Amino acid sequence: MRILGIDPGSRATGFGVIDSDGRQSRHVFSGCIRTTSKDFSMRLGEIYAGINAVLEEHTPEQVAVEQVFMAANPSSALKLGHARGAAITAAVIAKLPVFEYTPRAVKLALVGTGAAEKEQVQHMIRLLLGVRQRMTLDESDALAVALCHAHNASTSAKLRGRG
Repeated sequence: MRILGIDPGSRATGFGVIDSDGRQSRHVFSGCIRTTSKDFSMRLGEIYAGINAVLEEHTPEQVAVEQVFMAANPSSALKLGHARGAAITAAVIAKLPVFEYTPRAVKLALVGTGAAEKEQVQHMIRLLLGVRQRMTLDESDALAVALCHAHNASTSAKLRGRG
């Protein structure tokens, strides 16, 4: 199964594509969409276009997106929600199923604690996927969301008697 993981942000949206059978996963491609416009609505368009390009080039079967966490600043949380919406819209228009995970669930699945630091998550991504290249924290967070989904999908299939 090919999975696109997305770590949304209005300035930087991380993405990561993996191939996984639920037990073994392989890094396919990852990166970060860095928006350049000063206009917020134009940045949302850049996120949509960037995710759409990744979908077209790497043809994932499923998309996993990190849910919004409540930031101290409500305005930041709203902007993050809009960025998520732009990314999810690209997936929905491509007729792909979208799965959502809280940051805590992703950290718990990858590191074993929901309070892990971003650097700990990145370290586990490097170990589990054998990624040697430089990567941003947004990029490793997106790969973590994809891996979290791969593990959850595999577990769900086993519980349904299909794995």
